Amino acid sequence: MFYDGIVIAILVALFRGGRFSPFADMNLKKGWVFPILLVFQIMIFSLQNKYELIGQYSNLSFMVVYVLGLYFLWINRNLPGFNIILFGVFLNFIVMALNGGRMPVSLEASTVLDPYYMEALTNNLYGKHAAITDSTKLAFLGDIIPLSHPYPKTRVISIGDIVMNIGAFIFIQKIMLSYKK
Repeated sequence: MFYDGIVIAILVALFRGGRFSPFADMNLKKGWVFPILLVFQIMIFSLQNKYELIGQYSNLSFMVVYVLGLYFLWINRNLPGFNIILFGVFLNFIVMALNGGRMPVSLEASTVLDPYYMEALTNNLYGKHAAITDSTKLAFLGDIIPLSHPYPKTRVISIGDIVMNIGAFIFIQKIMLSYKK
């Protein structure tokens, strides 16, 4: 969902007359951290069911990515919207940390998804997510909000995802429209 929010924010900024050039002047501390974390997370996600060793440690790996991501956001909290993104990531991190490194997902909300996803979720085959059960802690912070038509992608998101997207929207609007001072 976070990537969708970024695309929407960019389109809105462009519609409002925004430009990409202000990104070049942005003072982002340790900017190399974010792309490395993104690639690392994609690799874990892609390989977790192919290699048993990676699958065994995927939850821990996702938590390490979150901790490093929180650090990156913390050191850049002076940028517009980054405090809000930080709070959203923290909400997702806390619910995952309390639930064994997995994001709890509502089976009821997941009915909007492909049946394959439902099967993988109920059979515990999806490394980063787990179905909400009676033992789930802070389930209300999990993926409980279904998105479907007219939204272009069917998915289930969390409160943390919404908060992150609000922060990203603010950040992108401020940066892309900053030349209009």
